[in-house]
Amino acid sequence: MDTFSREKRSQIMSRISGKNTKPELIVRSLLHNLGYRFRLHRIDLPGKPDITLPKYKKVIFVHGCFWHGHKGCKRSRRPTTNEKFWNKKLAGNMERDKRYYRDLRAMGWQILIVWECDTKNTEKLIHKLERLFKENQNIKRL
Repeated sequence: MDTFSREKRSQIMSRISGKNTKPELIVRSLLHNLGYRFRLHRIDLPGKPDITLPKYKKVIFVHGCFWHGHKGCKRSRRPTTNEKFWNKKLAGNMERDKRYYRDLRAMGWQILIVWECDTKNTEKLIHKLERLFKENQNIKRL
């Protein structure tokens, strides 16, 4: 059973933002510090990627571990109340993500997924971001 009333739970859930989250701001700051310029939330691309680097034909999705089902992550544990609803909701999110990735790849975009938990270790995250651009070392950064 939920510890909050239906109204309170609704209020809490309504405050969850899909854009400009703390993990997304961390990734954007690191990319900027590495010298990359990017666009945000392009509505003309499948899934409206959080970060788009058109010059490199790369997109970055910054996913919340819970909402996008990060396998093996302690943050992705599903609630034990209303299990049927949450299983359907989260499975739908993951299926939709797969469809977006498939469509983006078909359009020639390379995709990087940064999980919320990845933003807790700056060194590893920088390494992950740099690997995304490793094949484009001949392209001069701004």
